[in-house]
Amino acid sequence: MHEFSLMAGVLDAVNDTAREHGARQVLVISLVIGEMAEVVPEALEFAFEALSADTISAGAQLMITFVHPRSRCTACGNEFEHDRFHWFCSNCGSLATELLAGRELYLQSIEVEDDPESKLSHVY
Repeated sequence: MHEFSLMAGVLDAVNDTAREHGARQVLVISLVIGEMAEVVPEALEFAFEALSADTISAGAQLMITFVHPRSRCTACGNEFEHDRFHWFCSNCGSLATELLAGRELYLQSIEVEDDPESKLSHVY
């Protein structure tokens, strides 16, 4: 299950960034994940709950945006969306395609609380 190692890396980056900016609490963590990255959302959420306990990210909302696969046909130039298993060109049927989107896996933003009493928050 690679979701635990992925989330460990995400939380390291989030917690380090939050502390560097003087945050007291992480409120929201936004990730962008391509469907071709082979990440199981439930496993990632479980890893988040387990690994964020006792950190400044505990209780934060984990928001995940999934990116559908999109490819370009190298034979006819057609760009098209597809599922994880059918990569053939929707225009000419060629299997000579290159993936343009769908393998993303990055931290888009974090929202933090600077002062719990004032409820000030910032997005990084």
